[in-house]
This record gives sequence, C-alpha cells and structure tokens, in this order.
Amino acid sequence: MSRKIVRIAVPVLVLLFLYVPILILALYSFTDATQIGAIRSFTLKNYVTLFSTEELRSMIVGTILLALGAALLATILGTLGAIGSFYSRKRTSSAIATVNQIPVINADVVTGFSLCILLVVVFGVSKDSYIPLVVGHVTLCAPFVYLSVIPKLKQMDSSLYEAAMDLGATPAQALFRVVIPQILGGMVSGFSLAVTLSLDDYFIATYTKPATFDTISTYVVNATRGSQTDIKTALWALSTLIFVLVIVIVGVMNFNSGRAQKKEAEKA
Repeated sequence: MSRKIVRIAVPVLVLLFLYVPILILALYSFTDATQIGAIRSFTLKNYVTLFSTEELRSMIVGTILLALGAALLATILGTLGAIGSFYSRKRTSSAIATVNQIPVINADVVTGFSLCILLVVVFGVSKDSYIPLVVGHVTLCAPFVYLSVIPKLKQMDSSLYEAAMDLGATPAQALFRVVIPQILGGMVSGFSLAVTLSLDDYFIATYTKPATFDTISTYVVNATRGSQTDIKTALWALSTLIFVLVIVIVGVMNFNSGRAQKKEAEKA
C-alpha cells in the first residue's frame, strides 16, 4: 500500500512543482494586481495592454519571425548534417556526432560571447544587420535538430537510398522521395524544438542582437528591472498565452501521433 502511495505521490509532487507557479501566474494575469499577493478584482486589462501596445506587438512579432527563420535554417542544416553523418564511415560519423555535442553541452553565455567576438570583432559584421543574431540562434538550434533526425535515420533501412539509385533515381530524387519521407517526423520534431529554443534564448540574443531589437526573453528581463507596472503585468498575460499555445500544440501532435499509430496497427 505504501509503495502504491509513493508511486502516485512522487509524480503528483513533480507536476505540482513544475506547473503550480505557471498556473498562479496565469491566474494573476486575469486580475488588476500589480504584484503576486492579494487579488482585488478580475479584469482583462493585461491582455488589452498586451495587444494594444505597439512596443509589445513589435517585440512579439519580431521574436516569432526570428524563431521561425532560425528554426527553418537550423532544420535544413541539422538534417543535412544528420544525413551526411549517417552515410559516412564510422570514424567520420563518430567525429561529427562528437562535434555536434559541443554546442549542446556548452553554456549559452559562452556560445553567445564567442559568436559576438568572432562575427562582430574579427569579421566586422554589424549587429544591425541581424546576421550575428540569426547565426547565433541557428548555432544554438541546429545540433538539437541533428539529435532529432539521427534516430529516425537509424530506424530506416540504410540500403533504401542505394536501392532507389539502382532503380534509376537521381541522387536528389532518392533524397527527397525516399530518405526525407522516412525522417520527416524527426525533422518536424527538430523544427518544433528549434522554435522553442529560439523563443527561450536569452544569452545569445543579448550578445548578438541589435540595440533597437528585443526578443521576448531580453524584453522580459529588462522590463522586470523597470518601473512600468502595466508592461510587467502584461507580460503575465503573454506568459499565459505561450503556455496555453504550447499545451495545444503538444496535444495536437500527440493526438495525430496516436491516430497514426492506430492506423498502422489496423493495417497490420
């Protein structure tokens, strides 16, 4: 009986630890409170401020465009790297996998500072061009795309590409019609993870972004140091919307995955 209680209690405590702070923040986003404490009345003013303030709208749109663009480039590079590693010799593949681990393990602050020195100081690339910022986010995201695609490649029959070539397909046709469909699930997962990482990044953006541009992370940190109460509480609403959006996306992905597995089971 005690073991059963422990098996139930531990996951419940972990879930409470993870989600109670977010749920409290979501609750306060619907109030007129200026700080976490007593609730006076419920209102939607934080959401009105969020969508009616030009500064906040520009920051959100800019962050989303950056995340989607960086994730797309990272997905292309990470997928190509994974395919190249998979079809390389064992020693080369092992070397690529090892090099790919460095940005994953390395601290973001080190990556951001290093890219800033390399691109801005050594090569003289202006931050106003957004090139250092995009390069930084692609560098952050591409290794995770690689890690998402590699398992799909290992599940695939490695002889499919050669078989397609033997049947008359060109290398490009074999890649896009045979290999890519087999690893598409990993690419989608890698793209989703890359978007999340880009939205969440603070340190790389801090070192590489133009002075006039803010991502959600850098804006939130700067706003918490300021004295604009309306902006601070509007960011509670933004956090709530992001959390709800993530839940919806995860739910849809799991639903589609479950439906696909059910169809495969029925065919079998």
